[in-house]
Amino acid sequence: MDAKKPYVVAIIIQVIFTGMFVLIKAAFNQGFNTFVYVFYTQAAACLLLVPIAVLRERENIKSMSFRLLFKLFLCALLGNTFSINLLDVALKYTSATVQSTISNSKPVVTFFLALLLRMEVVKLRSSHGIAKVTGIVLCLAGVLVVAFFTGPALSPVNHHRAFHASHTSSDLTSRVTWIKGTFLKLLGDITWSLWIIFQAALLKEYPNRMLVTVTQCVFSTAQTFVVAVVAERDMTSYQAWFLNITEETKASYSAKMK
Repeated sequence: MDAKKPYVVAIIIQVIFTGMFVLIKAAFNQGFNTFVYVFYTQAAACLLLVPIAVLRERENIKSMSFRLLFKLFLCALLGNTFSINLLDVALKYTSATVQSTISNSKPVVTFFLALLLRMEVVKLRSSHGIAKVTGIVLCLAGVLVVAFFTGPALSPVNHHRAFHASHTSSDLTSRVTWIKGTFLKLLGDITWSLWIIFQAALLKEYPNRMLVTVTQCVFSTAQTFVVAVVAERDMTSYQAWFLNITEETKASYSAKMK
């Protein structure tokens, strides 16, 4: 039973992520700002983790050098700020299905980047090496299929707002937006994989996982707030900072569900 636990946990995590994509996509389709959402997620993580870190690691905080803090700042900028903002914009342009599908490419992208950075070795004459290279090729082929091929609609699932791209002004515009969102998703996964690789090297230098995680959350909260303010320049309007469902939106949603 213990040997099966990692696989059960992995399945549970995938189910949680899939449900999260559907809910977030529905919120974006209702007009919620993607950059504001990222800021709220990082702020919520800070509220949860900072008190725990202060109670458990207050003695170890003094051991963090300025050089380490700068590296954590860059890691937070890459993995939490840049990558997550890209992924959420991609979700707004595509669908929850695309997000769930392409997310499975992260292990392959991580391995490919680790190979380029000479952190992994592939022996093409071995079965393991052939399997790894085959995985990379199939992953990229799957991304291209998702980007350029539109399959048949699934009724009644296709009528739900969470499974639609947010731009539907014309077929051509919608198609271009879909392709752009797919490759933004892939780019976000690449930067996320880079973040994982850099963070692995950083943890070898400073193995305190709690402080590494919390510090990045603090930095990314400040970074994503700046991004959200720049993206939503009209600070006199508070609508972008809340999920505002108008009566017109409710009527449109009800009409599509019928």
